[in-house]
Order: sequence, then C-alpha cells, then structure tokens
Amino acid sequence: MSQPVLVCSKSIYLRSGLPAFLGVPVVYSSKINNKQQKQAQAVIAWGRKPSATKAEELAQSLNLPLWRLEDGFIHSMGQGVLGASSYSLVIDKKGIYYDATQASELEDLLEHDPSQQLLNSDLLARAEHLIQAITSQRISKYNNASLELASLNLPVGKKVLVVDQTAGDMSLKYGLVQATSAEQMLATALAEHPEAQILLKSHPDVLAGKKQGCFPKDCQHPRVHCISQAINPLSLLAEVEHVYVLTSQLGFEALMLGKSVTCFGVPFYAGWGITDDRADPNLPVFQRRKCKRSMVEVFAAAYLLYSRYLDPERAIRCELERVVEYIALQNHYSLLNAGSLYGFGFTFWKRNYIKRFLYAPQNQLQFVWEKSQALERGFDKNSRLVVWGERAASEVKALSLATSVPVWRVEDGFIRSVGLGSDYTPPLSLVIDQQGIYYDPNQPSDLESYLENSDFPPKLLERASLLRNRLLQNRLSKYNLGAESVVDAIKAAQGQCIILVPGQVEDDVSIRKGCVDIADNTALLKAVRAAKPDAYLIYKPHPDVVSGNRKGKVEATVLKQYSDLVLEDASIPDCLDAVDEVHTMTSLVGFEGLLRGKQVACYGLPFYAGWGLTTDRHSLTRRTRKLTIDQLVAATLILYPRYINWQTGAFTTPEYVIELLHRQLQEQGGQQKNKVNWFYRQARKVVHVYRGVFKFRY
Repeated sequence: MSQPVLVCSKSIYLRSGLPAFLGVPVVYSSKINNKQQKQAQAVIAWGRKPSATKAEELAQSLNLPLWRLEDGFIHSMGQGVLGASSYSLVIDKKGIYYDATQASELEDLLEHDPSQQLLNSDLLARAEHLIQAITSQRISKYNNASLELASLNLPVGKKVLVVDQTAGDMSLKYGLVQATSAEQMLATALAEHPEAQILLKSHPDVLAGKKQGCFPKDCQHPRVHCISQAINPLSLLAEVEHVYVLTSQLGFEALMLGKSVTCFGVPFYAGWGITDDRADPNLPVFQRRKCKRSMVEVFAAAYLLYSRYLDPERAIRCELERVVEYIALQNHYSLLNAGSLYGFGFTFWKRNYIKRFLYAPQNQLQFVWEKSQALERGFDKNSRLVVWGERAASEVKALSLATSVPVWRVEDGFIRSVGLGSDYTPPLSLVIDQQGIYYDPNQPSDLESYLENSDFPPKLLERASLLRNRLLQNRLSKYNLGAESVVDAIKAAQGQCIILVPGQVEDDVSIRKGCVDIADNTALLKAVRAAKPDAYLIYKPHPDVVSGNRKGKVEATVLKQYSDLVLEDASIPDCLDAVDEVHTMTSLVGFEGLLRGKQVACYGLPFYAGWGLTTDRHSLTRRTRKLTIDQLVAATLILYPRYINWQTGAFTTPEYVIELLHRQLQEQGGQQKNKVNWFYRQARKVVHVYRGVFKFRY
C-alpha cells in the first residue's frame, strides 16, 4: 500500500475524488497519532488560502514535504461555490501556479523544461487539437452558463472586454495585483480604445451571490456595459477584439481564441511573451520568467503536464480529452435546448425526467395541455414546441399552424431501462425528433434523414461496431426483463427453421402509423404461418401486454393453431439467440434481431425496413440507400437518441448507459420476471410515480 498523505482540514479530507486524483490514501491528521503521522509521505494544503497555514506548520513539525492543491483549469459543469466537484486538480510540490511571489512547478516547467517535454511534437500537436476542441465547443473553467448571447443585447461595433474577479481572491494577492489595479485597468481600456464599447464581465461566483467583485455593481460610464448575466465566457470572448484582466484564467481562454490580452497582474500565462503585461517589469517574477513561450506550449504545460483529471462519470483518472468530450456533449444539447420551451402531453410523473432531457442553462420549460394555456404564458414564434407522442396532438398542430413553430416529437429511445415504461420506470434514453418521429413512415423523421443522408465517417462506424458488440456481450435489450427458460422449452425438429414472432401493443401508435394490411397480432401470426408453414413458430407477447398494462392479447385457440410455443416471460436476447428468423410488424425486436445477424421479415414499415437489411412486405420510395448494420446502429443508437445518466443527471453516451444497465442487472441478480402478481405491480407503479413526481430532483 502506498504511503498516505496527511490533511489537517476536514473540508479538504472530504473533498470528492481526492484519493483518486492523488493516487495515494488520504488520512485526516487528527485521527492518527504522531508516530503514524511521521510515516506519511507529505502534508497537503489547499493553495495559498489562510487555512493552509496549519498544514504548513504540520509539515514543518513532521519534517515532511508540503503539497499544495488547487482546482485545475477546467473545473466542472458547475461552480465550486455551488457545490460542484472539480474534474481537474493540480498538485504542486514547490508552490502553486497563481503565486507569482515564488516559483511553482508550472513556472519551472515553462522556464527550464528539465525533461524537454515541451519539445515533443506529439505533445504540441495534441495540445493544438485540444485547443481547437475546447474553443469550438466553448469549454471554460465553469460550464453552467448560457451559450447564447441574444439576451445580452450587446452593443454594435468594436467591443473590448474587461474581466472582473472576486475581491480578496488569493490569485489577486499572490498575482501581485495592486489595490488600484482594477480601477486603473478600466480607465486604461477606455483610454486605449476610445471608439469601442467596454463590456465589464462579472465573475460567476459574484453572479451566484457568493462573492463580491472588485468593481462597483453599477459602473456609471456611457461606454461601459456591465455583463451581469451568466454567459459562457468563450461565447462572449468571440464577440470582442481585446481583453483586459487582472489575473483571471479567462485571459488565457482569450489567448486560445487568438485575442489580444492585457494583464494588470501576473497570472500563470503572463511573462512568457504572449501577453501585454502592465505589472512592474522589475518584479522578481519577470526576472525568473526569461524564456519565450507560445500559447500552445503554455497550454501543453498547464493543461496537459501540470493538471490531473478525473472522469466525470466514472470518478477514475483520465486524460483531458475525456473531460472535453463530456463537456462538449453537455454543451451540444444545451444549444439545442436553449430558449423558451413549451411541453405538451407530459404526465406529472414524466415531467421531472423530461426536464433533464430538455435542460439548458437559463432556459425556460413550461408544461401545458392546451394551446390557450401556452399563449397565455407567453408562447410566440421564438418559442420551442415539444410534445410527447400523440398526446395533445390537435392542440399542438393548431398552435404550430398559427405560429409557424415546428413541432419536436418526443418518444422513448431504444435502450431504455431495466423495467417497463408502462410501470413508470424512468428512461435512460429519449428521442426528440424535429421532423417527425421514427415510428411514423408517413413522413420523414430525423432518424430517416440520418439513415438516408449521413456520411458515416470511419470513426463513427468503428464506434457503432464496438457499441453493437457491447450490447450483445452484455445481453441487453430495450426493457431488460424476462427470466423464463427458452432453450429447454423449444421442441423443434433438427434442421427445422425457428422463427420468433414478437407481439406488439395493438393500440400503439407505431401499429396505427407503420402498418398497412396486417395490423394486429392475430393477423401477423396467421400471415407468418402462411408464409412459413413448415417452420417452428415462437410467439412472444409484448411485455406491456403480459403485464396487463396494454392491449394486444391473442386468443388461446389462435395461439394453439398458429404457433408452436408461447414465451410470455423470456428475455429478448435469450429468444433471439435461439431462433433463425424474426417476423414482425414494426417491433423493435426486428432491429435487435438484425444486431445479432438474424434474418428479419417486416410486415409493416418500421424504421429499419427499406434499407436492404430486411425482407419487406411493403416499400417506401424515400428510402433509397443500401445500408450496413453498423450504419444502421450509428444512426439509431448514436446520432438519434439522447441519453441521461441518472446518477449525475447529465447527458451521457450509449456506451455508458450500457455500463449502467449491466451494473444494475448485476446488482439485482440478473433479469427479473415481468409476469408478477397484480398487487406487486401496482405497488411498483406507485413507487415509481412517487419518485418521479416528488423525489426526483437534479
């Protein structure tokens, strides 16, 4: 076991992920004796905060080194003052990066580069790639502000940004900022840019009401515009030509965007020849920082060599690329969800769940059932119109026609949950379609457009292939229910073709929209038997029908005449493993059969029909392309749905959803029976509704 490190601050000791960041055990010093303390390898302190004094004294008394910790340069989707845990951390055994009064490991790396790491062309290429990703995806230190600028009503013409900070912050004191520096900085910006409008940006902690800024709340000057709304810094930086900072990290983010930056203090990126430095040039820090560095080199040193990262979902060490990918996904959906949204047809139990799928910082989501309600609450042509399935369809259609606002259609995704939606189990995925909806072939949908028009680059197809393999290896389906034995129940003759006929909910909209001449389970069974008279037919009723929640039961005499085996409570993966073909109207089981290389015959027009992968009873002229299975998977499981990690309430990937489902199934001892007694099912529904309405909060 590694030697532990000591901490004498309880708040630091309880800090999320600290042992994972450090890679060693963290021990609270007051809980062990002096002899045990001396066996530690170091004492840790939080930066240069006053609380660090106690750690400094403990390290000195034990003759142990002191490590200073601080949040890294990409913190989280929130703010530390609001309780968010940081995705990054720096551990400095010499100083700390914002302390210009003495050298730090970061400063030594940039000045001396003892291991010649900054000469590594691969590292610098990686840095350039990450800079491009960070700036294009608008990733900042804190990432809980709106990406949209429309609400700011920014002035026209040339704009210059002046960045405020929190009064009393250690980065000001140790960044050699003078008492009059803030006032001098604003006066300089006004004087040096007489034709420009000056944007004065408040710090996020000030906007959150947790701190005070360095500037007065209301600066009275005709060319000064106070930015007192929570706005993503990179969105704002894109609008300005020049940036003035004291020591703010936002100055370095401006450099990444190619902006000119003037520093009135000495942040970690000053003194290397990439900033306009207004602090006294005779300060010792400038005598230490003699080397000229490019912005890319400073980024590589600070973000890649100096910082450590934890995976935001798995809480294990990772590389910066993983954090960037994670925040980029959140920002992608934040942009899609921005503005004023009106949700129609969402029952009470769904509303807390849907809020996460439609979340964006500072957006507004209101739930209504009628057109008049929406109009009374401010619905206009700039609003978004969101509807669940076919509910409130007439009201939504009327509102859309009256305002020319397109309709977003919402439905469950294809990797949903452990448990049924009709039992009010929360979904891990939804689709939000801006053209139509995947189960309705009477009009185009976003999914059909992806399938018909996407380029499907090699990396996406590789990801799709791995995703498909993970689904199969983990034996996952949409609902992940069923415990009945399949193989032992089958009595087919040797060499006899075995066909799975999945039943469906007969009043389901996918049947009404996607079927032509065969539109109920009885008709399907008869048609399959007619087409395959010598085959062994397994009929599997839909889980919602077996549960008694939905309509679609087939008479026993029909089952006896047209099927050889009925499996009411078997899992879909077990069924598919045992059969040669799937014959279906529009069931998702057909898609899952394709994933497993089964022959699939479609008697209706599901989303996966018409692409050359299935035997189709009907055709759809819009679908002209021949697809591979991985192209189908890429569009259906990666590009089209949204996924939520209910442990964090944040958007996630289908890969992580598979991890969650697999873990959940393991924890409950495998797939559970779907066919349970009525009282147990009703009790389970009550629990799910109660959680959804009253307990589900993010």
